[in-house]
Amino acid sequence: MILYHSSYTDIRQPDTKHSRSYLDFGQGFYLTSLHEQAVRYAQRFKRRGQQAWLNTYDLNYDETEWNVRHFETYDKSWLDFVALCREGNTAGDYDMIVGGVANDRVIATLDRYFLGEISQETALGLLKYEKPNVQFCIRSERMIKECLKYIGSEQI
Repeated sequence: MILYHSSYTDIRQPDTKHSRSYLDFGQGFYLTSLHEQAVRYAQRFKRRGQQAWLNTYDLNYDETEWNVRHFETYDKSWLDFVALCREGNTAGDYDMIVGGVANDRVIATLDRYFLGEISQETALGLLKYEKPNVQFCIRSERMIKECLKYIGSEQI
């Protein structure tokens, strides 16, 4: 499966240690299968006056050999998981998590929920209208080394 990672540099040897904490699925190497989403995300680096790179990889793994968590929708389990991760908790011993990206509209809802401005029920009611974009968060160095093959990078 072809996946993309946007950055301010080319990344030939990805790892988890350079990832920020407090992200949707915790610390890990984040990718997407959506080329357009990756290009759009790369534009944020250009807006900051940095270079923008689109890194391409091939992910090949046998799901029976790895601990992978899938979130198909923005539901209660996704919301609870993201809340834990954004508080800095590891939230499970997963090699990889696959699920929706917290885009601008979703982040606005999450922020209001985390601040206590809206209830979980209200947040879930708002999120049910959002179609999840997909992100892959590889949290295992071993999975990166064994399953993720660097294809190339292009400057945007």
